[in-house]
Amino acid sequence: QSVTAFGCLMSDMWLRELDCVSPEVFHSALGKRYPAFRKRMQQDAQEFLICVLNELHEALKVRAQLCETRCVPDAKASRESVSETSIITQLFEGQLSYEITCLECKTTAQRPESFTVLSLPVPSKSACSLQDCLKCFFQQDTLTWNNQIHCSWCGTKQDAVVKSIITRAPQIIIFHLKRFEWQDRHKGKLLTDICYPLSSLDLSPYTSPPLCKDAEYSLCAVVNHSGFLDDGHYTAFCKHSVTDNWYSFDDEQIIEIPNSLVQTDNAYLLFY
Repeated sequence: QSVTAFGCLMSDMWLRELDCVSPEVFHSALGKRYPAFRKRMQQDAQEFLICVLNELHEALKVRAQLCETRCVPDAKASRESVSETSIITQLFEGQLSYEITCLECKTTAQRPESFTVLSLPVPSKSACSLQDCLKCFFQQDTLTWNNQIHCSWCGTKQDAVVKSIITRAPQIIIFHLKRFEWQDRHKGKLLTDICYPLSSLDLSPYTSPPLCKDAEYSLCAVVNHSGFLDDGHYTAFCKHSVTDNWYSFDDEQIIEIPNSLVQTDNAYLLFY
């Protein structure tokens, strides 16, 4: 039901001669599956986005069966694995690989993990760049105390270092800027001015070598949040996929804007 409503919403936005379109039917259908979004109060746009992507994936997924021949002598059997793919995974899903090295025996293990949204820390309270956020996310981290790993070679818990890299880059990569954080026992909002490029975002420093040539991205949409944790307002900037013109979406007001206005200090979600 929610996917049908989403399809109708897309048709209304692109095909009907209307000044604006209300997503109320889609919102209502999604609220039946995710009760938290029924309430008429502010919810987190990143959490809503993940629910939308999950709902579309579950409704549109197909089972893809992959067969691999075992590399052993006289093997007659084949190993079959079943994966589920959809237009959502084809567009938005990437893969990280975490390289975890035990500091005692220096043994390294690789742990792959799929993602659709990368939540980036904001390293400054005043101003920084998206590259600063990416460097902070991908920097090597040391795991000690309660975060120790169980090393299979040592047989005990040990300190370790972990570093991540993108091993499969999605066609569309979504960045969530972690503006909400705990401040003196209360959750507050970081008002940091984060500078992000409209084109030529280079992710090659954070990808495995075969991906480097395909690691440049251009901005196609921004979700903005003005206000504070419990009292705020969401708007969006979207680039028209045919004309490349930028538009501002603020409730019923949709206007074309120059490129210079796409960069704001209210950015919360970035779509490249």
